[in-house]
Amino acid sequence: MDKANFKTYFDQYFNPIRNYIYYRCGDKELATDVAQETFMKLWEKRMKIQEHAIKGLLYKIASDLLISQLRKKTVAKRYQDTLRLSYIDRSTEESIEYQEVKHHYEKALAELPENQRSVFLMSRLDGMSYKEIAARLEISVKAIEKRMSKALSTLKARFKALGKI
Repeated sequence: MDKANFKTYFDQYFNPIRNYIYYRCGDKELATDVAQETFMKLWEKRMKIQEHAIKGLLYKIASDLLISQLRKKTVAKRYQDTLRLSYIDRSTEESIEYQEVKHHYEKALAELPENQRSVFLMSRLDGMSYKEIAARLEISVKAIEKRMSKALSTLKARFKALGKI
């Protein structure tokens, strides 16, 4: 695919794809981002595409990207919801200690490699089994077990070093 073909496809399909995504999610910014990312993927791949197949391919890429973005937002929201405190009358010392532990937990989680963090959050927050996680990520259960083991070891070592265990 050369620049001229790409520009033609972009001019012809960008607005319809953005409108399609907007219709599905109701968020103009997200729709624009997904439409742009769709064309970025098309440009990066520079596949030889038959003229009659381009429209379907673009809509498929856009749909997959939207689903991926929505899943990421859902996981992030669930994670934030688990960290929110329900109001319980605690002493100031307990509250300060809780905030400190929470801060260290969030920091340790953020420092985990993405593959370990995603497996850990899917297991702990979403309550998914290793088999379900393996199916979603399209890798083996053994790989999930290894990632989870490394994540738990890292978190445990981190809290042990802080004297929280």
